[in-house]
Amino acid sequence: MAKSIQEIGERLVELCKADDARTALLELYDRDAVSVEAMAMPGSDSAEMKGVDAIKGKHDWWEATFDVHSAGVEGPFPHGDDRFGVIFQIDATNKETKERTNSKEIAIYTVEDGKITREEFFYNM
Repeated sequence: MAKSIQEIGERLVELCKADDARTALLELYDRDAVSVEAMAMPGSDSAEMKGVDAIKGKHDWWEATFDVHSAGVEGPFPHGDDRFGVIFQIDATNKETKERTNSKEIAIYTVEDGKITREEFFYNM
């Protein structure tokens, strides 16, 4: 039986709280999922990443670039039959610049056939 939006959202939040985004990508995401940032990633001319491998690359970049001091995850917040939102709060230091930032972002996830097919991130730049 397919998981509900609530169940998929709860599992994503559980894995994010456990700092296990890799398992979330393998378990919950469609292999052709799309990730959309609020701006283009460094070294890229697009804010959009296509496919789980590209999303894994985004995670690799984040882990190589930032030291995370603390992270909070709130949600999920279901919307209709195909979307849910999650709020992330992150206190991190850029390893190269040593700049420490405290940021908050909203993520909206779209689900089709029991898998996350799209994630969109909203934050101040």
